Amino acid sequence: MGDRRRIIWTHQARNNLDEAVAYIAQDSGDNAVRIMEEAFELTSSLEVMSARGRIVPEIADENIREQFLYKFRLIYQVTEEEIIILAFLHSARDFHRWQQEQ
Repeated sequence: MGDRRRIIWTHQARNNLDEAVAYIAQDSGDNAVRIMEEAFELTSSLEVMSARGRIVPEIADENIREQFLYKFRLIYQVTEEEIIILAFLHSARDFHRWQQEQ
């Protein structure tokens, strides 16, 4: 899995990130910008070696993985040609409830 893959953010994942950044910005604009920049850096790094994230335990599918960014879970799906960003969730959020809402 060393080949470059295209990064695609789902609408839901972008909304998750936007909501997190807006919430953080209420207290610190600098921290909000930092989280957004680091989220995009993390996703860009997934173009190569995308399988380095851990398998999402609630799903147990080797193609659905996650990386942590502070208290957030960046959940993504690995395909032959793409990395599909599925969610950007706070780690305290009830994953099963989020999954049912999808």
